[in-house]
Amino acid sequence: MTLLDMRDLVVTYQTPGRPPVTAVAGAGLSVERGQIVGLVGESGCGKSTLGKAAVGLLAPSSGTVVFDGTPVAPLTRRARPVAQRRLQMIFQDPFSSLNPRRSVGEQINDGLRLAGHRRDAGRVRELLERVALPVDAAGRYPHEFSGGQRQRIAIARALAAEPSCIVADEPISALDASAQASVATLLVDLARELDMGLLFISHDLAIVRQIADVTTVMYLGTIAEHGPTHELWARPRHPYTRALIDAVPRPDGSGRLPEPLPGDVPDPAAPPSGCRFHPRCPLALPECAVRVPERVEIAPGHSVACPVVKEPLTISLRPVP
Repeated sequence: MTLLDMRDLVVTYQTPGRPPVTAVAGAGLSVERGQIVGLVGESGCGKSTLGKAAVGLLAPSSGTVVFDGTPVAPLTRRARPVAQRRLQMIFQDPFSSLNPRRSVGEQINDGLRLAGHRRDAGRVRELLERVALPVDAAGRYPHEFSGGQRQRIAIARALAAEPSCIVADEPISALDASAQASVATLLVDLARELDMGLLFISHDLAIVRQIADVTTVMYLGTIAEHGPTHELWARPRHPYTRALIDAVPRPDGSGRLPEPLPGDVPDPAAPPSGCRFHPRCPLALPECAVRVPERVEIAPGHSVACPVVKEPLTISLRPVP
C-alpha cells in the first residue's frame, strides 16, 4: 500500500532581485507501508527541499503530494488536518528542532496531543524507553543531552503522533560515527516493528545501502535512477549513480582510493540544457546537451533517466591509477 506519493513535483524559490531557483524540477517518488526508501545525492541536489515539500513545509509550484489517499496541503497557521498528522518529519539538527525552553516530556506530550490524546506521563515514559533513553529524561531539557540523545528525543516526539510515515532529512549527518549507527538502526527497527513507511534522506550512500529497501538517486532537482537497493548497487545504469558508488570508501584492504566526481553541482538558477548531468558525465554524447531524458523502467521497479547507457555500469567510469 502506497502511503506517500509524489509526482512531477516542482519547487521554486523566489528571492527579490534574483532569478528564481528551481530546486526540484519534476521529481517524484513513493513510499509504501513498511518500506524504507533511501534518497541520495550530493549536497545541493534538492533532497531536503523534496523532503520538506513532502510534509507540506514548502508549497510546490506544481505537481502533487498525496499521503494516504489525501493531497498534502502546505502548512499554515491553522491546525493541520488530523489525518495528515500521521505524516511526521525528523530534521537534521535535533538541537534546532527541539525547544530549549521546554522539558523533554512537554515536547513529547505535544505529539500525543496531535494524535488526539491527553497528556500522559506513562506514555511519555514508554516512548523514551522505546528510543533507549532513561525515563527521567522527561523532566530534563535538550541542552542536557548529547547530539545522538537529542535525535532520539526528536524521534520519540515524532512517534508520539502515531505516524504511519516519517520523512527523515539527514537525521544522522550532524552526529558522530557511533551515534550515526545507533540512530540509523533505531529508525530501521521502528519502521519494521510498526509497519511504518520511512523516507531516509542522506548523502551517506554506505548507510543507505545497509538500511534501504529501495534507493532513489537525485541530481539537480531530478531523479536520475530508482530501484531496489541491492540491484542499484550491483548493476547501476546511470553514470551519476556509478560515480556516487565509486566515491564510497571501501575497507577491503585493496588500497583502492575513492574516486571523487570532478566538478560541482551546477547552479540550479541556471541549470544545463538537456540532461542536467551531461557537463560532468564521462559518457555524454552531443545529444545529451539538447535532449531531456525521460525516466524509463528497465526492469521491474528499476528505472533510469539516461538514453546513453543500455547495460549495467559494472566497472568504474575512470581508470584507477
